[in-house]
This record gives sequence, structure tokens and C-alpha cells, in this order.
Amino acid sequence: MKKIILIISVVVIIILGFFGIRFYNKYVGNNVEKDGFVLIPHNAKPQQIFDSISPYIKNKNYFRSIAEDKNLSGNFKPGRYELKSGMNNREIVNMILAGNQTPNSFRIKDFDDVYQMIGRVSKKTEIDSTKFANQLNEIAISKGYKNAEDLKKYFFNNTYDFFWTVTPKEFFNKFESDYKDFWTTERIAKEKQSGLSRDQIYALASIVYKESGGKPDEQKTIAGLYLNRYKKGMKLQSDPTVIYAVKQASNFTQQIKRVYYKHLKAPSPYNTYANKGIPPGPICIVDKNSLNAVLDAEKNNYIFMCADPARFGYHKFTDNAEEHAINAKAYQDWLNKKDIK
Repeated sequence: MKKIILIISVVVIIILGFFGIRFYNKYVGNNVEKDGFVLIPHNAKPQQIFDSISPYIKNKNYFRSIAEDKNLSGNFKPGRYELKSGMNNREIVNMILAGNQTPNSFRIKDFDDVYQMIGRVSKKTEIDSTKFANQLNEIAISKGYKNAEDLKKYFFNNTYDFFWTVTPKEFFNKFESDYKDFWTTERIAKEKQSGLSRDQIYALASIVYKESGGKPDEQKTIAGLYLNRYKKGMKLQSDPTVIYAVKQASNFTQQIKRVYYKHLKAPSPYNTYANKGIPPGPICIVDKNSLNAVLDAEKNNYIFMCADPARFGYHKFTDNAEEHAINAKAYQDWLNKKDIK
């Protein structure tokens, strides 16, 4: 009798252990095979959701069972979700039901135009570049502008976090808010004191950014130099504006590493060798440092600058034409030595 009871006890323990392990693996245990990100679009079908998650999980049947119990296919939130080792099925399903997305980092660089930015940004969003551009065009028109390119001043060169499901309107609203925050009462006072329009400030800031390579060290000095030229009625003669004019004419498909005399005659209102004054708008998306550099420009007498081959990324400044010619010759010789064409 004791033997029978022992056998029965062992069988019960085995059965309980079996179902206990199954329960644990189904509800509590790690079911992530490998770390990764899952993209679930709006209007995703049940099988589409399962197929996107399937490569990252160990036991697909357990996951499907929990997903069906919680009606994942009927209540999911679209988005980009991170699956990490240690997550169980309930955590995965609840994350998607709650819409707890993992944001993407978006690097807004010194893009030549807004449409270049859209092309890069849309690769990290659910919406494609054409729809993204069309909706930004609509936003621009609603504000009295011609198209999305006229929104360039609203964007700042920096790194931002956005969800994969961000809409163009949500995207723009973030930058418009940032734009309004930047233009404080103090900065607006400096803007008025400068005698420049806001568009002129952005245009100069874009030149300062390009000439400085984005490094803040010389930006106030460069801003002071170009303001000197502008106030003297001189042409600004900024190489980056020539590069922009040539690239714009090719719809930004042509790349230029070196400016030649043939480029200086590029027929464009942005070409500051061909035209006096400040360009009609920025030649790139700027950062806040460049704008501040224009608003707090250094008081100096410089009217010439030239890249310094001995200090890559920096410049030689002067108010003397003869000294500038020597500096320019040294730089041209350096370009020729490096065979930069």
C-alpha cells in the first residue's frame, strides 16, 4: 500500500512539475530569443503582428496563446517596440497594448534643404517621404509660405528623439515650439538692435555655420567679419553660398569639394560673389550656436578670411587685402598639394 501511495505521489509531483514548468514558461519565464526592435504599423493584421514578433521569441505558441487571451490584434497600439532578453510573454503583449514605444534618435544635420531632411527623417518613421513632404508642404502653405523649404528656419541642427509613428504635424510642432522658445524677449531685442530681419539673421547664421564647419570657436568672429562686409556695402563673397547655388541648380545632386572661378558666376540670388547683400534665406539648417553668434557678433575690423592649412578647420583673419592674398595663395597651394579638385 505504501508503495502504491509513493508511486502515486511521484506521478502527481511529475505532473504538477510538468504543468508548473509550462505555466512558468508561458506566463513568467523569458521568451525572448534575441534582442531587437519590432515595427507594428497602423491597421496591422493579426498575422502581420505575429510575423513581426516571431523572429525574436523562443516559444511562438505560448506567445500566440497570451496574445489571443489579451486580444492583442484588436487592441494593439502601432509603434516601434524593443524586445529585450528577460521579457516574458505578458510583458511583451502589455507593452504593445499600452503603446510603450521606444523612441528613435533623429540627427537633424546641416541639410541644404528641407526635402533632404525629410528623406532622412522618413526612413525612421512609418510614413514615407512623399507623404511626409506633402504634409509639410500643406503646413507651410497654411502659414502663408510657398512650400516646406520655407520652413527651414524652424528646424535646428541637433539630435532629437521621436517615435516611429510620429506624424509630420507632430514632428513640425516640436520644432515650432523649440523655435518659439529660442526667440526669447532678450534675443528679440538683439534682433531689433542688429537692424537685420529674422530671415537675414538665419541666412547669415547659415553662412557662419558652414564657414566654421559647425565648430563654435570662431563663429562670433566670422559673424563680425560678414557684418563688416555687409555694412560696408561689400559683397559677402562666401564660398559656401557659391557651393549652395551650384548644388541647388542640380537639385542637390552635384557635389563640390573645391570652388573654382567658373563657379563664382553661378546665376543664383544665393551666390554672394555675384550679388551684394545677404542671401534671401539660409543655405542650410542651422544650429542655435550660429544664431547666437550673429546676435552676439564679435566687434572686429576683419573683412577677409581664409582657411588655415596649418590648422584644419580654422581660419586666418585680416583686414588687409595684401595679407589676405598671401593667405589665399598658401591655401590654394595646399589644395593643389593634396590634389583636392
